[in-house]
Amino acid sequence: MSFTSRRMRSVAAAALTVGLALGVGACSAKKDDANTGSNDNGPVTISLSYFGTPGFTQAVKDFEAANPNIKVDVKNEGQTKDFVPKLAQQLSAGSGASDVVMLEEGMLLQYLKDNKPFVNLLDLGAKSLESEYLPFKWKNAFTADGNKLVGLGTDVGPLAMCYRTDLFQQAGLPTERDKVSALWKTWDDYVKTGETFKSKNLKATWIDSATSIMQPYIMQNSDTWFYDKSDKYIGDTNPTVKKAYDLGIDMANKGLTAKLARWQTDWDAAFKNAAFATVPCPPWYTGVIKERAGDAGKNKWDIAAIPGGGGNWGGSYLGIPTQSKHQKQAFELIKFLTGKQGGIDAFKEAGPLPSSQSALADPQIAGATNDYFNNAPVGKIYVEAAKTLKPIYLGPKHQALWENAFEPAMQAAEQGKLSPQAGWDKAIKDSKALAEG
Repeated sequence: MSFTSRRMRSVAAAALTVGLALGVGACSAKKDDANTGSNDNGPVTISLSYFGTPGFTQAVKDFEAANPNIKVDVKNEGQTKDFVPKLAQQLSAGSGASDVVMLEEGMLLQYLKDNKPFVNLLDLGAKSLESEYLPFKWKNAFTADGNKLVGLGTDVGPLAMCYRTDLFQQAGLPTERDKVSALWKTWDDYVKTGETFKSKNLKATWIDSATSIMQPYIMQNSDTWFYDKSDKYIGDTNPTVKKAYDLGIDMANKGLTAKLARWQTDWDAAFKNAAFATVPCPPWYTGVIKERAGDAGKNKWDIAAIPGGGGNWGGSYLGIPTQSKHQKQAFELIKFLTGKQGGIDAFKEAGPLPSSQSALADPQIAGATNDYFNNAPVGKIYVEAAKTLKPIYLGPKHQALWENAFEPAMQAAEQGKLSPQAGWDKAIKDSKALAEG
């Protein structure tokens, strides 16, 4: 799931230690019968570690029913901020990691560069699965030389805009999703609509945070972010990054943002309290909203088109650490969870859109509606958007650069602790130092 994932600031310290962690953990891996599980007799228990809300509960039950000799010990590791350092430590120690681990796209980038602690899924037969996945999702899990496949994709994050129909009605704005989509063909339109909303003097603001604009705007308008495709830092020279920053801060200065720090407790509470009216919304985010807003938000939220059109936010992968003693069974689990039935199960449970093309084509997804979101046709909205997704190159330390350098500086500027220029200067200085350190 996730940039989100996705998606917590304290990933940075872990990301800085990952390089050291990988070098140690890789040395302990041996390809023998114990690792592959070829000598296993009878039922085998394998472990699965995940974060966030990927919707694995029913999928694991279905997998166990189809594979009675394999039991799955499911471990919810909280959020990425909790799991990233824990996994790095386990890989460094050469033990303790689950047989299958979830890797948010920002995490995956580091492990593509320092990939020794992970099994090459091609060695387990993954090549035959290529046609199952969206092309960009399949391609993005390969090492630079194209010889090693580190993970199989769980979900993708085509963008839409979630909005509170009750707040729109109070502000005199249309509430039907087609009419709402027509309000904001561009981000300038979105800002102007926000100003109209603000003029009604409601208690709610237009959007949760200035930082929420960065991901969709950049994903729509650039094929790079902090790095070029040779892994050179370009955050200070990529014009799209500056435009996105200026857009978010301009909205904050106009009083259109709630100035919240995403993924924190006050942000969680803001969903339940209807504190803001709109938020950029990939498929996995529908589960985030439902979890936080609870019953009070049912049928109050709906889904419209994203301003600017297109864009991707988040998506995760599943990989197998080389220290796993049951790699064969772990691969069977990965295939199931990222395949058709696993993808359908996850979508029904928590909303993430599969990267499995057979799952996307199934009527259970393509024709799906979401009763929490006023019966929005989420299948139609997100499947059509997924087919047009294009990869963006993020680079090896992207997650740490964003969550531990750029986002905090931008939040400080949004909250008036720094001037807009000082916030930009700090964001660039800190992210550049981290990228080049």
